[in-house]
Amino acid sequence: MPSLSVDESFAICRQRARAHYENFPVGLFVPKDKQPYVHAIYAFARAADDFADEPRYEGMRREKLDEWERRLHGAYEGTAEDPIFIALGETVRRLDIPKPLLLDLLSAFRQDTEKQRYETWDELLDYCRRSADPVGRLVLLVFGQEDPELPALSDAICTGLQLANHWQDLAIDVARGRLYVPRELLDRFAVKEWDLNAGRVTAEFQALMAELVRRARELFARGKPLCDRVGQPLRFEMRLVWLGGSSILDRIEAAGYDVFRHRPHHGALAKARLAWRAWRWRAASA
Repeated sequence: MPSLSVDESFAICRQRARAHYENFPVGLFVPKDKQPYVHAIYAFARAADDFADEPRYEGMRREKLDEWERRLHGAYEGTAEDPIFIALGETVRRLDIPKPLLLDLLSAFRQDTEKQRYETWDELLDYCRRSADPVGRLVLLVFGQEDPELPALSDAICTGLQLANHWQDLAIDVARGRLYVPRELLDRFAVKEWDLNAGRVTAEFQALMAELVRRARELFARGKPLCDRVGQPLRFEMRLVWLGGSSILDRIEAAGYDVFRHRPHHGALAKARLAWRAWRWRAASA
């Protein structure tokens, strides 16, 4: 069977990215000349994340992730055959993407298959550093954003977004036997794991969630200047991401922190409103 062309491989990545996203369509508002790179990176990361999480990969998660890493090395060596890695190989060559960023992502996905509990906040932040922060740095590379102060701002937003997703999906994660809330905070607020397993929204649990939301908000606030400092082609997408993550925290609070019965999410109307707010960002700020 003849190898796929680079253009065909990018097209397959686009189809996969458009068919499988979480809170927002990936690359939908990205200029057309940048979209292939975003889709290639997303297709690579999304598949690896599925290996770590999806039930159909139970019993073969480590094997799948190890194979994904071998294919990643092949992409950098120019020997890729899979469409995702043909497209990814072209992306990393054109944009000069450091391999450690992609290896960090795989490291975090692999950790998800081996580690179900976190003892400290710093331990959780280290996980976010590898699972979320590389994504923002990759986006900066795609858009040619070379200001040395931007990566730190991006890291803050990406970690905040990762945490918002953890608190949004707390009930789902607990059902899967995984808990991202650090043990030190559970103990501080006197919340037991059996409370979480039972979906009990006690005063102690609400206080814990309020603290978790507060910490995520601090990160969003720290990273917010990025939304105005990146180049024009990226600003709308960054503002939309920032607003989307922040509004998930709003929805968690509005539900009285009951993420067991009311998983916060964005419906079609909410997404449209967020897009409008992102579009009107400057007017609203003024």
